[in-house]
Amino acid sequence: MKFLFHFGRYVNMIFALFKKPERFRMYWKEYARQMNNIGVGSLIIVAFISVFVGAVTAIQFAYQIQGSAIPMWWVGFVVRDTMILELAPTISCLLLAGKVGSNISSELGSMRVNEQIDALQIMGVNVRSYLVGPKILAAVTVIPMLVIIAAFLGVYGGLIAGKLGGYVSATEYQLGVLDEFNPHYIKLMYIKAVVFAFTLTSVAAYQGFYVKGGAIEIGEASTRAVVFSSILILAFDYLIAAALL
Repeated sequence: MKFLFHFGRYVNMIFALFKKPERFRMYWKEYARQMNNIGVGSLIIVAFISVFVGAVTAIQFAYQIQGSAIPMWWVGFVVRDTMILELAPTISCLLLAGKVGSNISSELGSMRVNEQIDALQIMGVNVRSYLVGPKILAAVTVIPMLVIIAAFLGVYGGLIAGKLGGYVSATEYQLGVLDEFNPHYIKLMYIKAVVFAFTLTSVAAYQGFYVKGGAIEIGEASTRAVVFSSILILAFDYLIAAALL
């Protein structure tokens, strides 16, 4: 029954996002601010981690096939498909669930505890639409862009690691990257990025928006936001792969 209560309230919050804005300009400014916070604020950490994830993938696979009949240009092939299909969308969004999700939950939780949300409601503002809607829309807009950058940098990181380690030349690596490329994988990566972005922001917003208590409860809500969104990201990762591959 507790699960049904929270699920119903979550669905009710999502439906409230589709009501007509009171002042579109106010929503647009909040949307632009959230795009900057989520996208620009997360670009460096996503790029840094993606390069090293691609590099580790390349080194580990190259080490495994050393001395075998498998040609070394397969390193580029494996790094490309692994980054596009799994590592770029999943690792990036798990990282953002911790960074962006906890920030959203803490921000809304603080507003709830300090009665700022109640003040907006008294003024006649649709608080769920104004406070939650721009965050979700901004995440769905910029997180797929971050995932695309992560995939590109991961492949490039694999190239750097392969060359520095003496495992594969740039020509061989490029041959593997270009071999039998399937555009459907890009579509799948984008779908995952959009679903994961919506999941991590909506779950975090729900946890923060309905928090009760004080500073301790805000911290607990942030923890729940990260844990629940991470679990849902992995669950949706499996469902999307099973349905679309």
